[in-house]
Amino acid sequence: MKLFLLMFLLLLCHGKPYRPVDIMDVMDIHDIMMQDFGDDDDDDDDDDDDDDDYDNDLLDCPRDCECSLNVVRCSDRALGQVPEKIPVDTAMLDLQNNYISEIKEDDFKGLNNLYALFLLSNEITKIHPRAFRDMNKLKLLYLSYNMLTEIPANLPKSILELRLSDNNINRIQKDAFKGMMSLQVLEMTANPIANSGIELGAFNDMSTLFLRIAEAKLTAVPKDLPSDLIDLNLDYNKIAKVEVEDFYRYKKLQRLGLEFNQIKYVENGSLASISNIREIRLDNNKLKRVPPGLNSLKYLQVLLLHANKIQSVAVNDFCPVDASVKKALFNGISLFANPIRHWQIQPAAFRCVSSRGIHIGNRRK
Repeated sequence: MKLFLLMFLLLLCHGKPYRPVDIMDVMDIHDIMMQDFGDDDDDDDDDDDDDDDYDNDLLDCPRDCECSLNVVRCSDRALGQVPEKIPVDTAMLDLQNNYISEIKEDDFKGLNNLYALFLLSNEITKIHPRAFRDMNKLKLLYLSYNMLTEIPANLPKSILELRLSDNNINRIQKDAFKGMMSLQVLEMTANPIANSGIELGAFNDMSTLFLRIAEAKLTAVPKDLPSDLIDLNLDYNKIAKVEVEDFYRYKKLQRLGLEFNQIKYVENGSLASISNIREIRLDNNKLKRVPPGLNSLKYLQVLLLHANKIQSVAVNDFCPVDASVKKALFNGISLFANPIRHWQIQPAAFRCVSSRGIHIGNRRK
């Protein structure tokens, strides 16, 4: 279940244009985690009690919102501020696609049962440092498609997933995520973040599994990222090379996304430290040769190298000399849209690749 949940969160993180989040889908996915947010009544309550609860929800519902049990929906209502008198037992609050420009100190006062807060697609430029003070159960915080210029202060330590993509954040300050040991997914795509904007210690105390800083202004792989990373995505940046020290901290890394950069070469030994890697995406770069060290990665299964400038493939570029070293066969290697004469490649170069796992022809994107 935890793996399925993480995969669902990763799929959400890869959506580029704004699409409203269907909170009912989120409720279904998180059902096993939401069961603590009901009342404490016995299971033998009769239907009349359920009807009374439903009527009370409607009476307590803020103006211009819809309420059902612990869910308050206020999306697409042209709201200029957070509604008043939100029920204190609210578990999911949907405020996406409005015109909210500021989150004030008391906007969420008393909402200590809140599990998910959706503030996507507003005009938020300012969040009060104490706005989240009561949210010690908050797991999902979606702040994408706003106008924030910095990471909000004093984020709840309980957050599982934080989405900050498509804002104006150009700096990740030291201790921005201090104490957030539960954070598993951090999405920061489409913010103007340069390497100089990531302060040393910015990711202190984090055990994030998935991190994406795409469509930014990175010219090199950032240093000092969370050491527990499983999935790192730095696509659509301006990274020019991969160096030996870039990945030495990330022993648990399983998926690496560096596609759509300007990478011309990968330094020998750069991939040696990520021995558990399963997938590497280096397509749409400027590589002139197959990166060295791939044949030592015994669990690597997916390798994307298409749309580069690779001209040749050596017999041991992908597969180790000792066949017993490879613990998992490649099930996908893409080399199309490279100036390779495929008839010059020795068949033995793909001896550790499963059938139909090779894409060489110069097909265009």
